[in-house]
Amino acid sequence: MLAYLLLLLIGIVSATFGSIVGLGGGIIIVPALIYIGPHLLDRDITTAVAVGTSLTVLIVTALASTLTYLKRGTVDFRSGWLYFATSGPAAVAGASLTGLFPQATFQLAFGCFMLFMAGLMVARDYLKPVELKWRIRRTFTDASGHTWEYGYSVIPALFVGLGVGLISGLFGIGGGSLFVPVMVLLFAYPPHVATATSMFVIFLSAILGSATHVAAGEIDWPSVAALAPGAWLGGWLGARIASRMSGRGLLWLLRATLFVLSLRLIADGIGLW
Repeated sequence: MLAYLLLLLIGIVSATFGSIVGLGGGIIIVPALIYIGPHLLDRDITTAVAVGTSLTVLIVTALASTLTYLKRGTVDFRSGWLYFATSGPAAVAGASLTGLFPQATFQLAFGCFMLFMAGLMVARDYLKPVELKWRIRRTFTDASGHTWEYGYSVIPALFVGLGVGLISGLFGIGGGSLFVPVMVLLFAYPPHVATATSMFVIFLSAILGSATHVAAGEIDWPSVAALAPGAWLGGWLGARIASRMSGRGLLWLLRATLFVLSLRLIADGIGLW
């Protein structure tokens, strides 16, 4: 019972943070399963199973977030389907590679990636969008009446989807932590549109990525059952918070969490070599 309640809480917290910044929450779920699994579940959770379980739960998180954002009209479906054209197949490729890495290599690589993302999430507050004239131009008017102009081109967008999808499937994190900064800084998306569209793409990609892990038997279904209700609530809650406020304090808490977890994963990865 205690294990179920703790996993439920992890699902809520990870999905809430993930929905606010558009990354999905797997960045917390994967380390949690690796470290907590042996103590609460009386069994070890391999890295491949942790990633597969995270991607499966990610479907719930991203769906709840997307539906909430959809009601507010912040999902850009046109560009979202374009990103998915490459992120979907890349997520399948990444998911198929997860089980090939030894645990030490995976934890070291995952830790370094989390450290990079923590730095990127800090840097994006101080960087300004690149002023480029992309071929496809879009506009968005927010609730306050301010009109944003942004744009993209097909080939760069496809490459962005490819890279994010590969990382998403490999680490089970959704990839929004890369999607959102690139969309904002490179294509000048409004932050709310970038976050909402990212969650839509994550939802589609997570379906394909998790299906790969299901086929390989790399899903811990009891953990999915415990995490999923919390992920649904957190996905809804995070989307509402992101739509109503900047969530700056929560973002800094998430950055600090990523930093601490990344150092733990790097240290453990080095120790297992």
